Amino acid sequence: MKTNQKIARVIVAFCVLFCTVVAHADAVTDWNAIMQTTVASSNAFFQGRNAAIVEIAVFEAVNTIVGDYEPYVGTLTAPHGASPDAAAIVAAHDTLVALYPASATGLDTSKAASLAAIPDGQSKTDGIAVGMAAASAILALRANDGSGVIVTYNPGADTGDWQPTPPAFAPALLPGWGSVTTFGILYGAQFRSAPPPALNSVRYTRSYLEVKDVGEVNSQDRPLDRTNVAKFYIISAVQVYNPAARQVSAEQGKTLSQNARIFALISMAVSDGLVSSMETKYFYNRRRPVTAIRAADTDGNSRTVPDRNWLPLITTPPFPSYPSAHASAGGAARFVLEHFYGKDGFYVTLTSPTAPVTLHYTAWKQITDDIDDARIYGGIHFRFDQEEGARQGRSVGAFILDNKLRPMNSYEIDEP
Repeated sequence: MKTNQKIARVIVAFCVLFCTVVAHADAVTDWNAIMQTTVASSNAFFQGRNAAIVEIAVFEAVNTIVGDYEPYVGTLTAPHGASPDAAAIVAAHDTLVALYPASATGLDTSKAASLAAIPDGQSKTDGIAVGMAAASAILALRANDGSGVIVTYNPGADTGDWQPTPPAFAPALLPGWGSVTTFGILYGAQFRSAPPPALNSVRYTRSYLEVKDVGEVNSQDRPLDRTNVAKFYIISAVQVYNPAARQVSAEQGKTLSQNARIFALISMAVSDGLVSSMETKYFYNRRRPVTAIRAADTDGNSRTVPDRNWLPLITTPPFPSYPSAHASAGGAARFVLEHFYGKDGFYVTLTSPTAPVTLHYTAWKQITDDIDDARIYGGIHFRFDQEEGARQGRSVGAFILDNKLRPMNSYEIDEP
């Protein structure tokens, strides 16, 4: 009998990590998935902003009814008995339609299907009204957040300054994004990074030699799994951390109210991490590896030998290098994810339209480590870009957790 019990415990432990989990979806996670698909047509920065608008509206709608946490806006009221599920559905739908009007037909169909699962009656009617009010409130709050402001930018001419990169030599993307109104931190420069390493420093030299070797398009020193990872993580932070969080939320049985809060905080962290990164990027204006390697004879460092024909595996994004935006967003998201789900002990499966592989993870650090490698083995970032981005992101995530959407009851255990 004892032997059978031991075998049973082993099977249970194995399944916790490796068996396919039958997801327990709710209105929040269902519409988080719809949000993720809808925003994918935008660039990574608008994906972050728009995802946060949607998820904060969902949170505000649910929380106005349930009241578990401090509100984000705090101006809404809800009739007793209003349906939080209906509120979540309509808040997500209305914000997405406002942000992506070309997707309205599909979103309307999804809303009708979601609401059809809720019994008709006053509770449903009241929930719908709360969802509409939450969406309107958040959209109004973000109407003039600076995301549509056009900023003129001229690349610098000093050694180490960012310059447009091959093959397109496109102009700088969103040079004013660091001034976009943040969701959780105070402003974009709040966690501005320290200056990047000097071009003649040991740290710079080490990072230069690494990316020159393993990031080159035809590198013989890049393992196949790192090539796959580099191509996989062309996708944005929104497309990484939302599906991962949905899987762990289902595995851990989070409630509707908990999910509304968690996904709002993840989205705030990602968006503010991106704003912080772009503020720092355009403050220091550091060049990308492809520029640095081709013009290494101008950096005053005798240990960096130029290669005039060097190209990266991944096309370089058109904005400065330091720090990595993906690392800043990921560092912020990881801080939130580890707080609510724990550092490890779960099982996440991720896919990407940009690489024909499936990746499996049991810890959040594994994801951020792969993303760091993706940027370096892809040839578009230095190692110190990733390290500083992660540090910046952790600061963003910690500030948001300390100051936003806190539990209403001080004695509530706010841990996984």
